[in-house]
Amino acid sequence: MKPDAPDDQPKPGLRERKQARARNTLIAEAMRLFSAKGYDETTVDEIADAAEVSRRTLFRMFETKGDIVLAWTRGMTQTLTEALAACPADMPPADAMMHAFTSLVPRIAANRQDTYAFVFLIEKTPSLQTVSLQKYGKWEDCLADGLARRIAERKNRKTAARLMARCGIAIFRTALDEWIRLKGRPALVPLLQNTYALQSSLWVAPVLAEP
Repeated sequence: MKPDAPDDQPKPGLRERKQARARNTLIAEAMRLFSAKGYDETTVDEIADAAEVSRRTLFRMFETKGDIVLAWTRGMTQTLTEALAACPADMPPADAMMHAFTSLVPRIAANRQDTYAFVFLIEKTPSLQTVSLQKYGKWEDCLADGLARRIAERKNRKTAARLMARCGIAIFRTALDEWIRLKGRPALVPLLQNTYALQSSLWVAPVLAEP
């Protein structure tokens, strides 16, 4: 977990807190509009109106609509990083990684309907594919770093951590693909856990006998 901030560390002033609230409101309203209307169909003016800020204020914080989505994904990356770091030190690395993924799901949105809308938006909007790939790249980096601290000392520890991180993201993305195929009807966390179990079983699956 992150260490406690020193008592003498300066706290944000009123102006900084107001800016942070305005930024968070802009991100929340933009994601709501994107998931309801579509990313390409939502205008900057609509986002500014929903967040009750001026167009000029929006552009001071974000240069493009894509930057708003990137800011949202950075919050998810931080959540994933903190969830992995908070796992007990004696938890097996792969289990800790999957716990971090399952901890991430409730933070995507307040309810299953909104979570599905956000997931569909990020995964299936063509103009957001670059953003999605950047998100997964950041996830891989943060997971590989956290897992390297958990894997027993070995010559190829960093390579093993990177491989595990990539496998974990593949599991997560496969579960999302299945969830989208099922139109969000099942709960996502059990689906993610089942996908992890399936992947684990495939590594030890028996070889098919020759005819």
